Amino acid sequence: MARQGKGQRQQRQQQLENCFIDAILSRGKTDSASSRNATSHSSTSGGRGGAGKQRKTPAPATLEDFIIKRDYTGARAFLEYTNDDDDEEENENEAGEGAAATGLKQRQVDQWIAFCNFHLGDYQQALTQYKAIQTSEKTNVELNLAVCMFYLGLYEEAHQLVSHITEENNPLKQRLLFHLVHKLGSVEEWAELHDDLENSSSVEQQLSLASMHYLRAHYQEAIDVYKRVLVDNKDYMAINVYLALCFYKLDYYDMSQEVLDVYLSQHPDSTIAINLKACNRFRLFNGRVAEQEIKNIADNGTFGADLLRHNLVVFRNGEGALRVLPALLNIVPEARLNLAIYYLKQGDVQEAHALMKELQPTSPHEYILKGVVHAALGQQLGSKEHIKTAQQNLHLVGSSATECDTIPGRQSMASAFFLYQQFEEVLVYMNSIRSYFVNDDVFNYNFAQAKCATGYYKEAEELLMQITDMDIKNQHTYCMILAKCHIHCSHPELAWNVFITRDTNAEAFLLLQLIANECYKCEEFWVAAKAFDMLEKLDPSPENWEGKRGACAGVLYAMATKAHRGRPGGGISEVIGILRESSNSQAEAMIKTIRKHISNFK
Repeated sequence: MARQGKGQRQQRQQQLENCFIDAILSRGKTDSASSRNATSHSSTSGGRGGAGKQRKTPAPATLEDFIIKRDYTGARAFLEYTNDDDDEEENENEAGEGAAATGLKQRQVDQWIAFCNFHLGDYQQALTQYKAIQTSEKTNVELNLAVCMFYLGLYEEAHQLVSHITEENNPLKQRLLFHLVHKLGSVEEWAELHDDLENSSSVEQQLSLASMHYLRAHYQEAIDVYKRVLVDNKDYMAINVYLALCFYKLDYYDMSQEVLDVYLSQHPDSTIAINLKACNRFRLFNGRVAEQEIKNIADNGTFGADLLRHNLVVFRNGEGALRVLPALLNIVPEARLNLAIYYLKQGDVQEAHALMKELQPTSPHEYILKGVVHAALGQQLGSKEHIKTAQQNLHLVGSSATECDTIPGRQSMASAFFLYQQFEEVLVYMNSIRSYFVNDDVFNYNFAQAKCATGYYKEAEELLMQITDMDIKNQHTYCMILAKCHIHCSHPELAWNVFITRDTNAEAFLLLQLIANECYKCEEFWVAAKAFDMLEKLDPSPENWEGKRGACAGVLYAMATKAHRGRPGGGISEVIGILRESSNSQAEAMIKTIRKHISNFK
């Protein structure tokens, strides 16, 4: 092991200790407490380090080398080995020599081990160690304790602890308070701290301010701060990752990747950068392409392992969601959202609602998802209250200044008007983004419903016939709309075929009623007669007989006038056959009249 002179060691050790407190918030949440989003971002970013593991280099020989290279696993192992050496040397009556050889005392070793645990994402272990240090050494580590509490989500406890720290001008205390009051919703205190950070020239404070912009979905403001800092600090390469994250959130995936490549060219094995690249690939291409980017680091226990496991579920279209996501609900915020989406896709609306009901939305996609969940639940339960909540959430996104011209914003407004049943307005918004969803079955399904509701039956029929998703095609609503469009487009036999391919149940009965009544209105009397005949057999009510009688009369009129529609292929005998199967006394009288004037129907 390389040795240093005593004075040189002490000087370098003091430098490391000085940076210790300022650096502790420079990392985003790792492993067991990842980031604020599915691409990872530091919530109290204030440091200058990289965004993940660094390039492999020859094995470090000192603690300083490990820390500079951010190899915290190696640093912890080094420190634990130092402890073991010290114990052995004490047993040989040479206490202190081992520690002196490395320039570290036992107290310093314990603090550095806690520091390493923090940066490895083991916040609970780091908290336990700092408490032990504080108790045994009476050392001032309150800020370190508060930071660990922050990352464990113990915001009230952390705020209490920080409030008792008398050191007023400590930059770390200011940054930590800034993010704590944001979490706790203390608006006035937050505004005061925001002004202080905004007027600070400190790089750490500016980066912390930028991260707050990011958390509040003010991505352009965050970009402006990052660009200003990067102009004067071009060697702060990790800022490129933060910029790429902001561009990703603004849907500028190509631009995000361009900026990210600057960082990856220097640090090709950075977990966070590789993960973000995979997310860009997912948006630009598909999940299979995205998975290729992270397949080599997803299962090796690396930094950000939880985040990678979460994203693999997303890339695989929900595969493994129930196995992976529940354990990540309090670790990766997006896990809750994506699990709710999974439940929605499976039709488990109640489960999705249970996940979302306590969530207070803070970003557009959270408002959108909450709106969708309430819309689905409202339709399932017939609840106007849930529908109203859905309308409010979706309308809020669609009318906001930042989202009104985005694709999600216009989708949200279209959905809100859909729930308001203002379908002409729905078409205005859906037409504006149609080119982005030409082959999207869900979009085409919703678009077709709005077209059908406004009388554009031919266009609606074409959209419905394009859909290939069998889950959609098997839906009762799909069959109802398709049958209606077929009838209004002069294809009543196709509507009849939709019915005869359905199972006999209550939904099939409703479909039959729709076919009967719509065909009657459109003067497609023969299919209407068949439908009313079937209805009469299922429910021999006066209404169904009257519908059948009127439809049969319409068929006779169509045959007498040689009309192009409303006529049976087999001629008058088919009409007589339908009437003969009725138990109503009027049927026989109609048959006698038809036979009397049969020459008029040939």
